Amino acid sequence: MQAIWLRAFGGPANLRAEQTPAPVLAPDTALVDVAYANITFVETQVRAGNGPFRPRLPFIPGNGVGGRIRAVGPGLDPAIVGTRVIGSTGGSGGYAEQALVPADVLYRVPDHLPLDAAVAVLADGRTASLVLAAAAVRPGERVVVEAAAGGVGSLLTQLAKAAGATVVALAGGDRKTKLALDLGADHAVDYTAPDWPARLGGPVDVVFDGVGGEIGRTAFARLVRGGRLVSYGLASGEWTAISETDAAARGVTVVRPSAGPEDMRRHTDAALLAAAEGRLRPVIGQRFRLDRAADAHSVIESRQAVGKTLLTTEYSDSEAVA
Repeated sequence: MQAIWLRAFGGPANLRAEQTPAPVLAPDTALVDVAYANITFVETQVRAGNGPFRPRLPFIPGNGVGGRIRAVGPGLDPAIVGTRVIGSTGGSGGYAEQALVPADVLYRVPDHLPLDAAVAVLADGRTASLVLAAAAVRPGERVVVEAAAGGVGSLLTQLAKAAGATVVALAGGDRKTKLALDLGADHAVDYTAPDWPARLGGPVDVVFDGVGGEIGRTAFARLVRGGRLVSYGLASGEWTAISETDAAARGVTVVRPSAGPEDMRRHTDAALLAAAEGRLRPVIGQRFRLDRAADAHSVIESRQAVGKTLLTTEYSDSEAVA
């Protein structure tokens, strides 16, 4: 099979396609013919060597995949062979034509949901569902969604609006702000504009902080007493630095969501159901063939990507495209 290997930390060109033996089945594990592999921004940071974790090299990147089950190990029912599924590999092995997915993180794709859409909501959908629940958004509250045209942000914009919030979307450039408005945001602010903080308008009840750094700190300053900053990402390269003393002095709660296996399954199932019922629309902005993984990383790092970026393989040709 073909797989993408990272043998040294560095630029996107360090991602290289190689012929690789197929993974060996283990108990309670499914071997999946990968049609679509999910790429996250964090994976670009890990590849560069400055991510939140540092894997041992060499390794095949990729955590989220979708495809059909080719074979199952002991402990799984052989009747599920051929089933459309999505799942997590455990942090490596996803950028490949075949991948192993443990049974406890394997999800059957609803019949009417295209496989690529299911992969697009696997990681980002459950994250959006999790952080929305952590914020306990109430109808009528004014919320800011950072990186609102990204994978998580585009879904979070829709979920917050459905919860009855007034959504202010932060995104970079006209194309991304227009997308946020198309997804239901009430207002969209281009944070590449020098005066973007002034464009946020009035006070804010909730900030969904997936960017961190200066953008997160600026948005934090707009929170009212009783407001919540939900910190779940560091696309800027650093977490939003807010001390407990500063937060307490302003009567603001800083929430850093965490979830156990049961919570992760519940939020993933919720995202899949919402997508299958048409209540959540994943935006797949870019698709690259597996051997162009380096190009995919380059586009994401250049901040040109919108929504979700997927890698495709020969198996994707037989699957419905959203």
